[in-house]
Amino acid sequence: MKKTFILLWICITCLVGKSAAQDASEESQMRYHYRLDSTTIMIGDQTTLAIERDAVYPSLDELTNNDIIAIKQWMDTTDGTLYTTLTSFETGEHWLHIGIDSIMLTVNDVANVDTTTAEIRDIANIMNQPYTFGEIARVILYLYIFWAIIIAAILIFIRIKRHKPLISLPQAPPLPPDIRALQKLEELRQQQLWQQDLLKEYYTELTDTVRVYLEESYNIPSTEMTTDQTLQAFHLCCGYTEENASSLSQILQAADMVKFAKSKPQPYQHDMALNQSINFVKNTASLNPHPEPNTESEEEDTTTNNSKS
Repeated sequence: MKKTFILLWICITCLVGKSAAQDASEESQMRYHYRLDSTTIMIGDQTTLAIERDAVYPSLDELTNNDIIAIKQWMDTTDGTLYTTLTSFETGEHWLHIGIDSIMLTVNDVANVDTTTAEIRDIANIMNQPYTFGEIARVILYLYIFWAIIIAAILIFIRIKRHKPLISLPQAPPLPPDIRALQKLEELRQQQLWQQDLLKEYYTELTDTVRVYLEESYNIPSTEMTTDQTLQAFHLCCGYTEENASSLSQILQAADMVKFAKSKPQPYQHDMALNQSINFVKNTASLNPHPEPNTESEEEDTTTNNSKS
């Protein structure tokens, strides 16, 4: 009886130990959460195995067997998924072992090709394809751009050579002749030439300003006339009055006496001549607020247009 009990206890102990060993063996292997893109591929094609976040991931060697090859692995750090690229060069059904799980990968062969009966031909000649509209338009566009760049470079070089700005900004309209004349007379007063005993320069600047004003405002070429010719031409313009003619005569004759007769007027006469010039410009500008058109320029333009037509 005692021997029977001992044998029974030994048998129970062996069964319990074997069961525990099996459980330990199963626990030593991992169970993964995975997905395979495709379980059927053509020979040489590839498929991707994705194993979700886990403590330990299988390596390339663990996923490679005699029929299936694990090529490369990469990790998506955003969700902890390991991706493995698999391929196979053996047709048939192959088992892929993933931890304690397995999945079948079917590899199909390409269509049978009998190379012994196939006709082998030489490489075909290059075929000439006609140009399309898009290709022609592209070439024309490139030519236009090329010549535009060449012309622009030439124009820029010419303007730099002539010391001209690359971009011409619109200029403000010129001031009226009377405003410009009054500004020059005021500048002449500030220069104080006669105070420096520069009488000839003073009266030359004074009469030049008045003569240019007559030319721009009344179309009298006074800069090319003598004093008598200027007075005679002024007598025929719309700005003529006896007072204006008398002022103009005194200004021009006083300047002639200084420039040609080397006269030396009294200091008050210098300021009087400048004030007379200012009053002359103001009085004549009020009679003729707009300068008369340049008839000579109009005649030239008319002649040019007639010759062209």
